[in-house]
Amino acid sequence: MQNFFVKSHGLGNDYIVLNQYEIGFELTEKAIRKICDVHYGIGSDGILLKVPSYKANFGLRILNPDGSEAEKSGNGLRIFAKYLYDYKFSRERIFTIETPGGMVRAEITEEENGKAKTVKVDMGKAYFKSAEIPVNCEKEECMDEMLHLEYKDYQINCVSVGNPHCVVLKDTLDEKEIKTFGREIEHHPMFPNRINVQFAKVVSPTEVEILIWERGAGWTLASGSSSCAVASVVAKKGLTERKLNVKMPGGVLKIEIDEVWNLKMTGEVKEIANGFLSNELISGL
Repeated sequence: MQNFFVKSHGLGNDYIVLNQYEIGFELTEKAIRKICDVHYGIGSDGILLKVPSYKANFGLRILNPDGSEAEKSGNGLRIFAKYLYDYKFSRERIFTIETPGGMVRAEITEEENGKAKTVKVDMGKAYFKSAEIPVNCEKEECMDEMLHLEYKDYQINCVSVGNPHCVVLKDTLDEKEIKTFGREIEHHPMFPNRINVQFAKVVSPTEVEILIWERGAGWTLASGSSSCAVASVVAKKGLTERKLNVKMPGGVLKIEIDEVWNLKMTGEVKEIANGFLSNELISGL
């Protein structure tokens, strides 16, 4: 199984899964960029690397297509859980995964032809304190704070769900707008570790629509951690209930929030392809 890969997607947010013990090369920033490149590699929104864990059943590193590393990814975790179940690393439907953003419990809630179809992930807690996100904000919690860009100002709400998020509540959503200003918000000095960006519109007490600019990846069709972040913000502000559907261009995730801000996320995952990285690709890494 040397250099074996699986490519899957969660609502259009696609990842390549690799096993650290099955690759015969170093995953440098250059290698990550090339493998994720749609023209020179396989093309993806990132790489999920199976690594050892001494705290959980499995360990996971999440590598962005620009070569940086993410603390946590909701879609990535569901894709990784499907990989672990489908390829018989776990014969149990419930198991734990250690990420840099914390420990996660995954459950295969629905399968089809012996393969995982729907996965529920306990995403940990939402944290609102500025220092824990982190965000450079004078207030203890960065809610309804003004962010000044070169040509535009936004009222922002910040939260961490194991990785940092900046939520902008909007009356209308414009894909062109988030593609125009997403990168500038991501790299703003207010955010020392950069930040994921969501524009969000509350549709009803049980539904929110969002657009996503993902840190290290850019415009993204779907994001599990972004869905959790937005759900946490709108629930905290009393705009929705604590069980809600988050609608993205790629599809819908179900989010549940308990009274102490623990998050659960449920959604479908699908495999796209599997195979082996070619010697010609590897020789250029």
